[in-house]
Amino acid sequence: MNHEGMKKKQGRRGAGEQGGKGQKSPIPSPQSPIPNPQSPVPNLDDWLEIGKIVSAQGLTGELRVYPNTDFPERFEEPGKRWLLRPGETELESVELLNGRYIENKNLYVIKLKGVSDRHQAENMRDCRFFVPVSDRPELAEGEFHVLDLLGLQVFMQSSGEFVGTVVDILPSGHDLLEVKFDPDFVTNHEEFKPEKVQKTVLIPFVMEIVPVVDLATRRVEITPPPGLLSIND
Repeated sequence: MNHEGMKKKQGRRGAGEQGGKGQKSPIPSPQSPIPNPQSPVPNLDDWLEIGKIVSAQGLTGELRVYPNTDFPERFEEPGKRWLLRPGETELESVELLNGRYIENKNLYVIKLKGVSDRHQAENMRDCRFFVPVSDRPELAEGEFHVLDLLGLQVFMQSSGEFVGTVVDILPSGHDLLEVKFDPDFVTNHEEFKPEKVQKTVLIPFVMEIVPVVDLATRRVEITPPPGLLSIND
């Protein structure tokens, strides 16, 4: 199962999907219940999680949702969404009637068809919303979906040397690529301390340091300033 990454422009480059609306720092979604190992596990490989119901809002069946997406249309534009109830393995179709973003709480308040009172709303706590992977929105030039960045191979632009593999995208003042080093790269560079060899490095996802992202070849080229790759050791 995948989350719908983060979409946030950082200087001249942005990463696509997860977190709150616009440029705000995302508040982590509440932890999902620990699954019972004997319970069937839903197959969510072809779905993106976009949010989770955390409580009822008022008396008329409105719901509070923490988002896992930066695309406001997910909870503001009416239409079909898919819901997974706690303990269930099958997604069910629901109809979103309307929604609004609450600025100071980083959450949406939404209305679903057929949910008309607080009791019904309370019974939907911890339900999670999904959309098909094929329904990912188009991004502007220089923006990327997180799922497309994970697993890309990272190379030094000047030498072509293989550095490692992108394993995560972290939100910060600039989005950061977390890159797992290739062992040979660490061995071949004296600046890495042999008594404390680092396994990953955080690389700011900005044009000056990451000038090339080629999704077709699954390749990233970097031009790190001196010391950046060994700063975490």
